[in-house]
Amino acid sequence: MHNFKIIYSYLKPYWKRILAGIICLLIVDAAQLIIPKIIQHVIDTMHKPGFTMSVVFQFALLIFVLALIMAGLRFLWRVLLIKNSFKIERKFRNDYYEHLQKLSQKFYQQHNTGDLMAYATNDLRAVRMLFGIGFVMAFDVIIMMIPALILMGSIDFRLTLYVVIPLPIVTFIMVFFGRKIHRRFSKVQEIFEKLSGRVQEIISGIRLVKSFNREEQFSERVNSQSRNLVNQRIDVVKIWGLFFPLMFMIIGISQLLMLYFGGKLTILSDITIGELVAFNSYLQLLSWPVIGIGWIANLYQRGTASLNRIRKIMAEEPDIYDDEELVDHSITELHGKLEVKNLSFSYEDYETEILKDISFSINKGETLAIVGQTGSGKSTIIKILTRMVNPPRNTIFYDDNEIYKIPLDTLRNGIAVVTQDIFLFASTVKENIRVGNKKASLQKIEEITQMSQFHKDILDMEDQFDSVIGERGVSLSGGQKQRLAIARALIKNASFLILDDALSSVDTETEELILKELKEYQKNRANIIIAHRISTMKHADKIIVLKDGGVAERGTHKQLVRMNGIYTDIYNKQKLKEEYEL
Repeated sequence: MHNFKIIYSYLKPYWKRILAGIICLLIVDAAQLIIPKIIQHVIDTMHKPGFTMSVVFQFALLIFVLALIMAGLRFLWRVLLIKNSFKIERKFRNDYYEHLQKLSQKFYQQHNTGDLMAYATNDLRAVRMLFGIGFVMAFDVIIMMIPALILMGSIDFRLTLYVVIPLPIVTFIMVFFGRKIHRRFSKVQEIFEKLSGRVQEIISGIRLVKSFNREEQFSERVNSQSRNLVNQRIDVVKIWGLFFPLMFMIIGISQLLMLYFGGKLTILSDITIGELVAFNSYLQLLSWPVIGIGWIANLYQRGTASLNRIRKIMAEEPDIYDDEELVDHSITELHGKLEVKNLSFSYEDYETEILKDISFSINKGETLAIVGQTGSGKSTIIKILTRMVNPPRNTIFYDDNEIYKIPLDTLRNGIAVVTQDIFLFASTVKENIRVGNKKASLQKIEEITQMSQFHKDILDMEDQFDSVIGERGVSLSGGQKQRLAIARALIKNASFLILDDALSSVDTETEELILKELKEYQKNRANIIIAHRISTMKHADKIIVLKDGGVAERGTHKQLVRMNGIYTDIYNKQKLKEEYEL
């Protein structure tokens, strides 16, 4: 029942176009039902006085005109109804994609990209077939079957009863084969999902596959999934292949009964030859609805199997959302003040606290540096500040407003982040930078790339700012990716700038140049820097040192060096390393 509600909700906006298509379909089917009556009339009046070839020509012309009308209207209903199905598929895909964007990190940890792509391609295609040709067939079967049976009954009710005796078997076949098709098609979709995931994963990691010389090993994995898919599809084809011969057998039995009993009735003059010919024509027309029932059953089983799979995704609730009871929509921008109060945090699936009673504050124009060993909670702080995960209540405040009061759009528009894991799109350098600000001019892009020390690299590229960098920036080095990502963050012109180990792949000389350029830029923003190099953070206004999820030390660079603690130890080791490299 829920599937029908979904189907109705997507069909409703296009009801005028659907109604027009159905009217065209009605006229076509009406014309098909008239033609046997015309043929019946011609045959039954042939032996009467005054019948000439001109009468045959007139009726033949009438049939030709009806055929032209049917051809035009068949084209029209296909344009109206099948085109509709593609529009519905587009809307369905857009809704699906918009829903995916609302879902949080936890969802994507449990679902791989290949699975989600399979839903958006193979499954949506099956749903589109259900909305399109399946919907048309359902109406065509109803429109054709009932009038054909009535007209057959008007010729001879007994003969009609004889020929429809085998037809109830269709119901049994539909139920029996429908369940099998549904189960097997669901299995096909599951295997297709796994194959898509496998191929996507291997393509994404192709450099690793090549570097370890494992092409053959991973090819076999794809081949194995492909064989499973082929075998499952063959199973569906076997069921489908048995389905139609049974349908045609039932039609053949009906024709046999029509010839036997109809021939007797004609010989006994209970019906005319013209009526027998017309009856046979209606039986032929009835054959399509019988076969159509099979097609509809197949499309329905496939479509609903896919619809159920998509419904599971659409039913997923986002963990991160604007709570209308808390959010204040009058807050439209951030101004640069942040306060973290007694923040303790653990992930839902872990009992151990990642962060323990952390407090700090930062104002516009200030720079806060966070240092700590791997796993000390640095990146978790960034996820909390950008609300990629939900913090405890009354722990995070922007401009004296609790984070839950700030609309997500406002929060994320006000923060520019360069993460450790740089993601770049398979597009041009210019378009990747414009992700930060889609209206940015080329002049502004050039200015920002000079600030991030990426401008010279761009000028060395063949097409410069129009150079395509490949999927995930495959054509760039690690340092170039980071500098492009910094440019993308800077061009956003946000109130908060967060650099999460954003200079780890950049050499120390280039790092100094970038930090020098950023000094003036940072004066109008609140800045948070996470880094392993002391050189990156030594000019920060405040530094906090994390250990085991808590703040172990805090102060300026000079103060922390004098403490002779964790920070001092890190500083001395890095200093010794720099001297050794020299």
